[in-house]
Order: sequence, then structure tokens, then C-alpha cells
Amino acid sequence: MEHIELFFKSIFIDNMVFATFLGMCSYLAVSKKVSTAVGLGAAVIFVLAVTVPVNWLLDQYILQPGALQWLGAEYADYDLSFLSFIMFIATIATMVQLVEIVVEKFSPSLYNSLGIFLPLIAVNCAILGGSLFMQSREIETIGLALNYGVSSGIGWFLAILAIAAIREKIRYSNVPAPLRGLGITFIITGLMAIGFMSFGGMLTGGDDEAKQEETTTAKVEQAKKAEDNKLAENTTTINE
Repeated sequence: MEHIELFFKSIFIDNMVFATFLGMCSYLAVSKKVSTAVGLGAAVIFVLAVTVPVNWLLDQYILQPGALQWLGAEYADYDLSFLSFIMFIATIATMVQLVEIVVEKFSPSLYNSLGIFLPLIAVNCAILGGSLFMQSREIETIGLALNYGVSSGIGWFLAILAIAAIREKIRYSNVPAPLRGLGITFIITGLMAIGFMSFGGMLTGGDDEAKQEETTTAKVEQAKKAEDNKLAENTTTINE
């Protein structure tokens, strides 16, 4: 249940583009064609799916205070958390280089379409944001870290795919002159953000119901205890 909840929340409610506005540079620049948006979105999913779990391992076994205890008791007091940004970015840059080599090898046309924005994934704030959010959320297992990386990538992919499809259509629409280009794109992005965040009520309703059930159960148990205590007191009084 925890995996499913994290998966859908990362895609819809905590969407990298619509909730935190991360990765907006690539989102706006590479969303003029659906084919290009699909290629970049797939690359972002892959990079997030690999870097978030790898950075989780680095955080758990190297960077956190006391994480080096597995090397020996003398390393238990070491705190390397100040290296988080350097280690995370190094991991991301390595994965992006791998993606760039693979795309250039197997799809030169996509490589040329993406241009400078493919290597710029290394400094895409959505990629680094995935690892930092993973760290701040205190995700407990590598499975949840992988889940969060994949779902965050899917959320970013859906965002750029949706805006690319809309931008291809509005190219032939009669958009007012002052809003053409980035103006109408920002307006559409804001409207889509409202739509995505409306899923929040659907995904958090179960939590509210569970809390209400727990509260009701606690009240029933408290009333039962009070009744038992009162019955015990009456029995004692009768015996006296």
C-alpha cells in the first residue's frame, strides 16, 4: 500500500513540474514536438530511476552521521553529510553521460533534436531534486527509493508530453498576439498544475478515513473501559 501511495502521489500531487516547478528550462524548450518530448522524458525517467536508488545507498552507507559504522567502530562518529551535493551530482553526471552515449549511438536523429538539452540533464534541477527530496522524505528502503525515482520521472514525462501535444495543436489556433509563445504556455502549465493537484483529495481521502476509524475505535475502547470501571465500582459497593 505504501508503494502504491508513493507512486501516485509522486506522479500527480508532488509532480516535479506542476508542484515544485523543477526542470522548467527543459520543459519549456524541448516541448515543441511530441517526438522530442518523448525522447527527453524517457531519458529523465531512466536517469531518475538509476540515480535516486544509487544516491539512497550513498546516503545510507556513506553520507549520514554514523553511516560508516559498517567499516568499524572507530568510524561511527564520522559525518560526511556535507558531501551530499557533490556525491549526488557526480552520480547524476555519470548516468547522463551514459544516456548521451547510448542515444547518440542508437538514435542520432533524436540526439540531434535534443541538442544541448540532453547533456543538460546533468544540471536539470528535477534530477537533483529527486535525490534531495528522497533524502528529506527519509525514505527507508531502496525499493521505495526506486519507486520514488521511477514515479517522479513518469510525472515529469507526463508533464512534458502533455504540454508538447497541446503546443502542437495551438500552433494552428488563433491565440491572441500578446500571449503567443511562452505566454500561453505558462497559462496552460498553470491550468494543468491545478488539474494535477486536484488529485490530492482522492489520494489523501483514505488516510482521513483511516484516522477517523482509529479515533472512533479509541473512543469506543475508552467508553468500554469507563463502563467496566463503573460496573466494578458498583459491584464493590454492593458487596460492602
